[in-house]
Amino acid sequence: MTTSRTLCALTAVLCFSYAAAQSGNDIKDNEFNPVQTGVTTLSITPDARGSAMGNLGAATDADINAQFWNPSKYAFAYSAGGVGISYTPWLRKIVNDIFLADLSGYMKLGSADNQAISASLRYFSLGEVIVDQSVGANTINPYEFALDFGYSRKLSEKFSMGVVLRYILSDLSYEDSYSGDTNTAGSAFAVDLSGYYTTFPLIGRSECQWSWGFNISNIGSKVSYDHGTNYYYLPTNLRLGTNFTFPLADYNLLSIGLDLNKLLVPTKPRESDYLNSGGAYYDPDKDEAQNAAAYEDALQKWETMSPITGIFKSFSDAPGGLSEELKEINVSIGGEYSYNDQFFVRMGYNYENAMKGGRSYFGFGAGFSLNVVRLDASYMLATAQSSPLDQTMRFTLSFDMDGIRDLLGKRRR
Repeated sequence: MTTSRTLCALTAVLCFSYAAAQSGNDIKDNEFNPVQTGVTTLSITPDARGSAMGNLGAATDADINAQFWNPSKYAFAYSAGGVGISYTPWLRKIVNDIFLADLSGYMKLGSADNQAISASLRYFSLGEVIVDQSVGANTINPYEFALDFGYSRKLSEKFSMGVVLRYILSDLSYEDSYSGDTNTAGSAFAVDLSGYYTTFPLIGRSECQWSWGFNISNIGSKVSYDHGTNYYYLPTNLRLGTNFTFPLADYNLLSIGLDLNKLLVPTKPRESDYLNSGGAYYDPDKDEAQNAAAYEDALQKWETMSPITGIFKSFSDAPGGLSEELKEINVSIGGEYSYNDQFFVRMGYNYENAMKGGRSYFGFGAGFSLNVVRLDASYMLATAQSSPLDQTMRFTLSFDMDGIRDLLGKRRR
């Protein structure tokens, strides 16, 4: 088995087949054109709260997992700090040994209560994968790992910004002594830039909260699995969001949010767009060889384009023009009801265009919080029942530093 075939197999396990996700949808093969990246697991939601609201979190109140959604929110956190762990069994309808584990935490700095440091550790295990059966089963245990540190600060009473530095390791390496085929681990560095604005308008006699946020994540180097022969873009992503919270009654709050996501990665050229009559870049005045040469030239430019150039190119390179660029925007809408900041019920919906992957689903979840500990759980219901992502569950257990201090203080007294 060649290196490229192995990588394709592993990617298929992570992202699932289009046919399975889109059963019953009439999408032509030459229309299906998702944005391709390496280290796709960086885009997977780690926590139960955000996933329950349909993958939403750019402008919600700060919690333990703001590092993934918008780290600048930590500067507005009410607690002095906290830590949480999340666990997601992945593709459990197909296999039972793939999972995502995430450890996140933050700590406020200084007496002015206007800055914070944060960190997170993500570990995605792909379980046991068979790469060669020609001379007996040859198995590997690939994984992807990301470690990052962040800093956020209030620039005014209503606005904060944050930055995160990240190291990424994607270990899909193996060595096949029979065929001589090898595959190496890929590594990369990335940075996130984010901002958060919140205000408290009065509507009638009620004080509400309206927040806006953005996060540009995974701006960094490319990753290679074959000693630099081929490189893959990181899943650089632009997330924009808004969230509105208003009181229903004493101790009862309802928040409604909206997030928009777009991968800032150039679209890989499709051969059909250049060689098939009616293709977006097919030139009827050129012969087949000339159109084929135009495709090879476009592919070469895509492969050698720098990540920064690719970010700007990603807004104007879809073969269908503006209409297809808009199809690359994922939409998340959701809400959260809370009672006395102790009991939570959540629901949301995530939409992705069928031509870009079709990973659309509903999210449901609940949470319960005491002074020290909080437990959240979520459940994913895919719009396509044949989707391997259907019935995905997530669990998050978090601990509040202020609650721990209060508890220890009461015991001392």
